[in-house]
Amino acid sequence: MTITYEQAVSVHEQADLLITSQQIADSIETLANEITDAMAEEMPLVLCVLNGGMIPMAQLLLKLQFPLETDYLHATRYGNKTVGTNLSWLARPSIEFKNRTVLVVDDIYDEGHTLAAICEYLEEAGAKKVYAAALLNKLHNRKVAYRPDFIGLDVEDRFVYGFGMDYQGYFRNAEGIYAVKGM
Repeated sequence: MTITYEQAVSVHEQADLLITSQQIADSIETLANEITDAMAEEMPLVLCVLNGGMIPMAQLLLKLQFPLETDYLHATRYGNKTVGTNLSWLARPSIEFKNRTVLVVDDIYDEGHTLAAICEYLEEAGAKKVYAAALLNKLHNRKVAYRPDFIGLDVEDRFVYGFGMDYQGYFRNAEGIYAVKGM
């Protein structure tokens, strides 16, 4: 289902701002420091989980002042939907990661199915060490046993968008983190 311009604007106008752009910037700075402490001398491959991880990863990369390579992967359970289904691989990394340290950067650690599957795939395919970072951790008790190594901010259990995350394909460009009214 595609939403109209008017519907999209209405959703954003009614949404609740949960996390400001300054809070995000501060969190990314903290994440960068933690990641630097853990792997500055590893020359890691940093993988962006598309599409949601684009903006968090771009901001994070600017703060990581050590040698690294970047690539992306695209695995999703959501597409443009608001509810996750089966994992679908749309693109796997193109840079060789066997025997390398890998950092996977994603937008949100919700239930953890996607991030856990990605990290498991990388480990089974020969990565030396796999770390994962998520900008947000959604607070609820529906998570898998897997937990990312680095988490920026906690967010309440609502449907959130902005700073890379979308609402029905839109508003990835919103500077803060917003929650859809009633969701």
